[in-house]
Amino acid sequence: MKITRFTDYSLRVLMYLAVQDQDLVTIRGVAERYGISKNHLMKVVQELNAKGYLIATRGKYGGIRLSRAPEHINVGQLVRSMEKDSTLVECFGPNNQCVITPACQLKQMFAEAMESFFTCLDQYTLADLILDSSRHALVNILAIPVGIESTSH
Repeated sequence: MKITRFTDYSLRVLMYLAVQDQDLVTIRGVAERYGISKNHLMKVVQELNAKGYLIATRGKYGGIRLSRAPEHINVGQLVRSMEKDSTLVECFGPNNQCVITPACQLKQMFAEAMESFFTCLDQYTLADLILDSSRHALVNILAIPVGIESTSH
């Protein structure tokens, strides 16, 4: 199973915000730390905001922060939410042209495999992704100024 870049960036944004401990941060700041396009990240943030994972505040002193504690953000639910249009194989999609679909058992097997993938992710929360050792490593790798990042744009 391969998740989309959009989902990957969603997880990265949430991890960054979780390390910040509810401090407002800018999209620009997150984009610079990860080396990701600010414009692309804005789309990710809009979707995360619309789905209730974060709070985005506009204006001179605006920024983004988590909408709830990391312990209350389930990784499996997030990935399902972001990957809702994902088609693992052609027969999962609306434009299925595969001629063997009526006799093929792959769709059922892949559906079971995908459900196992999500069931595994359901066991984890955002808090699990930023445990103490991981938190310190993330802060160092990304040079995150914990607790002091300016929200200026």
